[in-house]
Amino acid sequence: MVDVALSVGALVGILLSGGFVYWEVGRFAEPQVPVTRFDERREMFAYTAGLFVGVPIAVAFVLFRLELAGAALIGAVGILVALVAATEGAQILLLRSRYWSGPAGPFYALGFRAAVGGILALALVASYLAGPLNAGFPLATAIVGALALVALEVSGSLLSLRPPPGSARRGGGPWSGALVGAVGFFLLGLGPIAGPEADFAAAAVVLMGSSLIYRRLRPFLETVAIPAAPPPEPRPGPPSAYGRTAEPLPSAPSSSGTDAPPVRR
Repeated sequence: MVDVALSVGALVGILLSGGFVYWEVGRFAEPQVPVTRFDERREMFAYTAGLFVGVPIAVAFVLFRLELAGAALIGAVGILVALVAATEGAQILLLRSRYWSGPAGPFYALGFRAAVGGILALALVASYLAGPLNAGFPLATAIVGALALVALEVSGSLLSLRPPPGSARRGGGPWSGALVGAVGFFLLGLGPIAGPEADFAAAAVVLMGSSLIYRRLRPFLETVAIPAAPPPEPRPGPPSAYGRTAEPLPSAPSSSGTDAPPVRR
């Protein structure tokens, strides 16, 4: 049996995260730029990996909201720490792997975290649709909250990157990304206890703050080095003489009885 809430949540999450990767990351791929700044196949694999990693992170996010709703602050803080640590640790492991390491790592981190944000948006939208349908603040909060989760993840992906040596950018790193993520998740988790209006306001604050962070860090993508062109393929050489007679065979003896000199090979 098809669950309508999960289906709609999945559609919203995939559209938001996939649309971000297509429009924002895609602007650094041909033909928008002369040379693609990343490997498109690896980008898609990073996005797919984010979809799988996002499932346990989304479960932790739902549990965090439930703990806050039950006023279990100690449990909520523990889940929040685990939630942020899992998000940042997953990105660190991704960029340290041999497959996704290198100068194009920021693009792979963006695709990975966008997919995680899409799964988080799925969980949030599904939780709202699972209750009584209301076209007022709950529906608006679900939409703004889904946008805020994707924005929080993609801004955190760039904020968690350490600035390269000689870069004009200052600050950044896993601790900075973890701090921003913790604040964002905490505000988005206040919905069950803060009321519809406050829930909407918290989601709007996270969306605007994450958008400002991403807008400030967005020019960093333009400084990523263009990958070196692959070496040219070797041209085929002349056909080999193997199996062929390169020189004429010795001539037959003359009629005078004298043999012709042998042909030197």
